[in-house]
Amino acid sequence: MKAETTEVIEGPPRTEPRRPEPKRRSSLVPRESSVCRGISPLLSPLAMLVTQDIALQGFFSSIEVLGSEHLPLEGPVLLAPTHRARWDALLLPHAAGRRVSGRDCRFMVTVTEMRGLQGWFLDRLGCFPIDQGRPGTSALRYAVDLLAASQQLVVFPEGQIRRRDGAIRVHQGLGRLALLAASQGVDVRVVPVGIGYSHAPPRCRGQAALAFAPALRVERDGGRAAVRDLNQRLAQGMQSAEEAARLAVGRPIASP
Repeated sequence: MKAETTEVIEGPPRTEPRRPEPKRRSSLVPRESSVCRGISPLLSPLAMLVTQDIALQGFFSSIEVLGSEHLPLEGPVLLAPTHRARWDALLLPHAAGRRVSGRDCRFMVTVTEMRGLQGWFLDRLGCFPIDQGRPGTSALRYAVDLLAASQQLVVFPEGQIRRRDGAIRVHQGLGRLALLAASQGVDVRVVPVGIGYSHAPPRCRGQAALAFAPALRVERDGGRAAVRDLNQRLAQGMQSAEEAARLAVGRPIASP
């Protein structure tokens, strides 16, 4: 039995996604070789088939996508999703990946995620590691290069899976990365994303929903105050998006 996928769009009809023209390719390619192996042209289509057509459709009874009009189809984008289960990493490409936006989701992940067999696959599917305690300059520069090349970068601002309800608290990393890119002339937009499941943890044949909130603009300067302001707006957007996603699967977040 396949999952029923529903897309809720409140805005005007959308045009066919157009693949943006890459920028700064000369700096992106050599730096990529020092951080990850990029996206394998052989492994990527197979991974898409296995994860989106088999795993997601076989596990969930329905998958609903809300607020698709808020997902930019062109230009540099930082997707900032809530993190409630490992299924999150599969739902994001389903809602915003190549079949929808014409471009891949490039994940910034923790160093531990890149170990073992899982790491072997992630290294060849566009993921790259960041040391949360001591972030290296090569990974940060590569992330900025991706955004400058109008790619779609995914960063989980909460840093780890959080299964209990409560106020969303984001780490400083995403805000600093966004301002770093903006300071170099990259017009990046940060999109808060909320993901909800009908059960915690997700159960087979349960429901899943993903909601996009309106994109946030990033100031080019402002220092720590600008980072705090962006993180505050981001947390609010993620909270609103998660509430919408949870409502869609019939499991609303309880009021404090």
